[in-house]
Amino acid sequence: MLQTGTAIACCAGMHIDTQQVLTPPNAAMEPVLQKQLALLLESTGEGIYGIDMEGRCTFINRAGANMIGREPEEVLGCNMHELTHHSHPGGQPYAAHDCAIFNAFRQGLPCRIDTEVFWHRDQHCFPVEYSSYPLMDGDTVLGAVITFVDITERKRAADALQLAKNELEQRVSERTQELSVALGQLRELSAYSENVREDERTRIAREVHDELGSLLVALKMDVNWMDKRLSEQQQRTPHEAEAMRTRLRSKCRNMSGLIERAVDNVGRIITDLRPSILDHQGLWAALEWQAHEFAQSAELALDWDMQGTDGVELPEPEAMAVFRIFQEMLSNVARHAQAMALTLRIQVEAEVLTISVQDNGCGANALAFEAPTAYGVMGMRERARHFGGQLEISSQIGLGSAFTLRLPLSKM
Repeated sequence: MLQTGTAIACCAGMHIDTQQVLTPPNAAMEPVLQKQLALLLESTGEGIYGIDMEGRCTFINRAGANMIGREPEEVLGCNMHELTHHSHPGGQPYAAHDCAIFNAFRQGLPCRIDTEVFWHRDQHCFPVEYSSYPLMDGDTVLGAVITFVDITERKRAADALQLAKNELEQRVSERTQELSVALGQLRELSAYSENVREDERTRIAREVHDELGSLLVALKMDVNWMDKRLSEQQQRTPHEAEAMRTRLRSKCRNMSGLIERAVDNVGRIITDLRPSILDHQGLWAALEWQAHEFAQSAELALDWDMQGTDGVELPEPEAMAVFRIFQEMLSNVARHAQAMALTLRIQVEAEVLTISVQDNGCGANALAFEAPTAYGVMGMRERARHFGGQLEISSQIGLGSAFTLRLPLSKM
């Protein structure tokens, strides 16, 4: 059976009321054991104190006293709940009958809590993790021993980690939403592109049918007519045969005109699909040809300048992408700008290709170029982004618009 002593010991600044310190049966605590106990309690960085059944402090080590901003001797005999556990973090009173420390030893059961605070002498609180173990004499509970640590840094790290996690989740959510929107736009752009291709196929088919088809039919009828007239030539008199030869020569000239028209139509259709100048003379000549052709057909004053392109060649995929973006820039001017003049600048400098198309037209609100239905702009941006470039758009209502393509050549 364990018994309690009656003296108060003081060692290395730690005060122990031996009414709550266990000693061997029928004997006082030996000085060596007492000193070892004191050194053990003082050597730990955790706060340790004991309380009796009334909640009064019977001993406390210096680490524990320092954590609550007090000296060990002024804590002895004080009600520890009223001294350092009296309120919740927000300042609301913490009733003693709700205290987990008291309830644990009153019921003879240990507890471990990391969601509460202790209060410092200067009236600020700090989060703690504490454990309360009942002090027993046989089946009798005499009090409790409480160990506690300041977990301010742990809480701060946990809060920072939680904040980082929340921010990451928010960013992931935002990025997922952005990707969802981008995917939707990509689907719409793909559908739009397919519609454009289908419209282009329909236009080409109509031109082939209406233009080339009618020309070929006319040529076939003329050929049949000539075949019939020639087969009858032997039956004619010399005078009639000469008159027929005159008609045949006229018919041949008419057929030659039809053939020339057919050749022109074929060339125009091929140019719409892919300008031959792009293959034969390169990108820079194709851009210049396209710019002057557009300015002439749209009746626009053209200010053209191209520098730094001598000796610079782009691979075929990039050249085609640049040409198509340039075409779309001009197409945007034709459809929306209502401009009278056009300024085109093409420059290669520091391994960066810059193409600028600026008009003096009606301009537009910046949001118009970000609209979900701005498929032309989306297509230009996607083409530029595919090759590491970017498209910049500057526009003000009444002051015209400027489209600028920047494409790094070093990545090609």
